[in-house]
Amino acid sequence: MPDFETSQSLLILWAVIGYLLGSIPFGMVLAKAMNLGNLREIGSGNIGATNVLRTGSKGAAAATLLLDGAKGAVAVLLARAVSGEDAAQLAALMAFLGHCYPVWLGFKGGKGVATFLGLMLALAWPVGLACCLTWLVTALIVRISSFAAIVAAASSTIWMFFLGQGKMVVLGFLLMLLIFWRHRANIVRLKAGTEPKIGQK
Repeated sequence: MPDFETSQSLLILWAVIGYLLGSIPFGMVLAKAMNLGNLREIGSGNIGATNVLRTGSKGAAAATLLLDGAKGAVAVLLARAVSGEDAAQLAALMAFLGHCYPVWLGFKGGKGVATFLGLMLALAWPVGLACCLTWLVTALIVRISSFAAIVAAASSTIWMFFLGQGKMVVLGFLLMLLIFWRHRANIVRLKAGTEPKIGQK
């Protein structure tokens, strides 16, 4: 019984740590630090790298992309190193939720794409790399970030099966559903043909 209670307590701890790491709004922090304006009043109002790019600063957008990915990866790697795979997957889910629903911003965060890619790379780098390449190739072809994100998320569970990471499928499916949910307005615009392309204000 003590071992079970300790295990449960550790999982709760990693859930909290994962959420707090994921909830760091790097896009807003960088935009403010670099005097790029209030992201809530720019483009889609989102706090992610795609909207940071609409400020005109490619450097800030790249930094946001890397940092949003890194916070997901750090949550996974820390949890795995200390408490194992179950903790890593839980931390991954909570980091993603933290980015999408950060307590500091009234639970109105980003759409989680960079964080999703970062935690996938940390959980199983072949799957993460496949998802990153899927996003990149799709984005280069259609020039629409949201569509690339949806395709990458939808392909993630397929990559897990092909690359021998079946233990991640439940988490992958949950993250896919969350990304679809966070992109529901984008999906409507995609159907209407009004979704802006990468870099378009």
